[in-house]
Amino acid sequence: MYGRHVALGTCLMAQRLLLRRFVASVISRKPPQGRWAPLTSRALQPLQGNSGDGTVTASQARPLYTTRVCTTTFNIQDGTDFQDRVVNSETPVVVDFHAQWCGPCKILGPRLEKVVAKQHGKVVMAKVDIDDHTDLAIEYEVSAVPTVLAMKNGDVVDKFVGIKDEDQLEAFLKKLIG
Repeated sequence: MYGRHVALGTCLMAQRLLLRRFVASVISRKPPQGRWAPLTSRALQPLQGNSGDGTVTASQARPLYTTRVCTTTFNIQDGTDFQDRVVNSETPVVVDFHAQWCGPCKILGPRLEKVVAKQHGKVVMAKVDIDDHTDLAIEYEVSAVPTVLAMKNGDVVDKFVGIKDEDQLEAFLKKLIG
């Protein structure tokens, strides 16, 4: 009975080690370039140990496929990040000033992310939490949330406050993109 528990424990440890190696390799890699890309990993190399202890060989490994990471929406970290990713952006940027406690923001945010994603990189979206970045909210005269700015070449070219439906958001983006 004791031998079975030791073998089971060894197998579980090997699985945990394999999972740790896999996660570490996925986190350190660049996102795939295509819609679907094979994910290969050093974690699938054989573990050290005796045969029959849960070792995975390359011939037993199967490729894992994953989708590309969404890069059209990002959270602003600080003023420097805003300057780099919004003001200095060559791509038009929609800036969503929101707050965690704001009910309308929780409705508008996902709706806005959806229509921005449909533009396939012609426009990106920056999310700014006004409680974390009060200085930016003051600088851009945000007096209510949600407030959405359309920025092109560092300049505010359009703005709205409150909730809009998807058709209105698409028209807003169309004016921004040109």
